[in-house]
Amino acid sequence: MRQVFQFESVTGFEFHVMFHVEDVTASFRDQVNALLDEMGQSLRETKAQPMFLRFFVSDAANQEEDLRAALRLFLEERGMRPAVSIIQQPPLDGTKVAAWAWSRQGVSVSSLDNGMTEVQDGEYTHYFTASCRDKSGVTSSEAQMRHLFNQYVGQLKDVDCNLLNHCIRTWIYVQNVDVNYAGVVRARNDVFRRQGLTAETHFIASTGINGRSEKWGELVQLDTYAIKGVESEDVQFLQAKEYLNPTIEYGVAFERGTCVRLKDRRYVFISGTASIDNKGEVLHVGDIRKQTERMWTNVEALLKDAECGFENVAQVIVYLRDEADYEVVNQMFEQRFPATPRIITLAPVCRPKWLIEMECVAVKNNEQRR
Repeated sequence: MRQVFQFESVTGFEFHVMFHVEDVTASFRDQVNALLDEMGQSLRETKAQPMFLRFFVSDAANQEEDLRAALRLFLEERGMRPAVSIIQQPPLDGTKVAAWAWSRQGVSVSSLDNGMTEVQDGEYTHYFTASCRDKSGVTSSEAQMRHLFNQYVGQLKDVDCNLLNHCIRTWIYVQNVDVNYAGVVRARNDVFRRQGLTAETHFIASTGINGRSEKWGELVQLDTYAIKGVESEDVQFLQAKEYLNPTIEYGVAFERGTCVRLKDRRYVFISGTASIDNKGEVLHVGDIRKQTERMWTNVEALLKDAECGFENVAQVIVYLRDEADYEVVNQMFEQRFPATPRIITLAPVCRPKWLIEMECVAVKNNEQRR
């Protein structure tokens, strides 16, 4: 089964698709085969090149190797080289695997020697990294996060980019987030400061959330997105200060959201957003319905800051701390956003009092610029 957001700009069609498995009783391999069959059919129909794929699995230690083998064959047969992210965040519909695919017509996708995926898109070049993990043997989340960001700074330098001017979005997955998130924050704050990202310049849209890989010792995983060819005045950092406070006020360095305006379209990347007020306080402790509603209010305010609304949202990823809240939250989303591609996963948020968090990507036609 697939949920599709199709967008047309003057330079071509773009697709954000959430793929779900229908047979919850099937084995993992059968579920993967069914999902890839559906993905293959979707790519044939849209004639689009996948740029970024993310797979959500229920048990990475026992599933990731098989999934990577199946994916390798699937992509090689089609001559495709998207960035591929795999993370243990169990889909809460009872299945073992689900996926988000971001694809576009008219682009050229290639793998670089430094591990990045490069997407040539007219005058713009997009760069993705996926499933970056520290294999040095260090055992703290702080050391692993610092190494991964320093490695990414080097990768960006290889393509004449840098963290300050080109990175638009990061996803940071933290094993046992309640314990290890503080180390991640210290490392990120330190690297950002050294790279010129401060409260006086800007930070980067981001999600920091619970998730793990197949290896128990890999405490942090990093996925990133950067773009070259956009001027600084075409990048807007979203605030909605009536509803949310700057994150630096409680010691973390990320933007609430970022809007990137290309000549024909704009992308809006909303960071992981929860039930929080403009003083940085958690609202509606213990009430999943009210937390969900406040989360929507905050996201809507950020989208409005980018001259967008929920009608422009291409995909939604929802993170729950307690799987028992799934039925309530799924019903709420189904009632308000029935046509929006989404996945709801089990992934505790960085503050224990937050029962739910969401992120999203929006895309909208833009007036011609420059």
